[in-house]
Amino acid sequence: MKTRQVTIEKIDQLFLEWFDYINASALYRQALREEMAVRDIDPHEFRDLLERAQEQGHSFDDVVGKTNRLSDLQDLVTDSADSKGGNHPDTPANENCGTPQNETRQ
Repeated sequence: MKTRQVTIEKIDQLFLEWFDYINASALYRQALREEMAVRDIDPHEFRDLLERAQEQGHSFDDVVGKTNRLSDLQDLVTDSADSKGGNHPDTPANENCGTPQNETRQ
């Protein structure tokens, strides 16, 4: 996990000084979860996809460079799994791309 620095306004800083027991980091994470909910992103699925991408050999920076939305991350994970396995899930194994052979018509 990388630590990020967040700039806050003076009134936020003063409020946190008054109520120093408030965990600002937790408030930030809660706000991110709320933003994910607004965008219909399940944080558990999101975490799983990122972990799968990293297991497939993608670094965090690689994922950031190749994606900018959840569907991109899903595609990255699917494409990587397909290229390693040589499978194409959209094409059934028995589907023939060429001309039909031994086709029976009535």
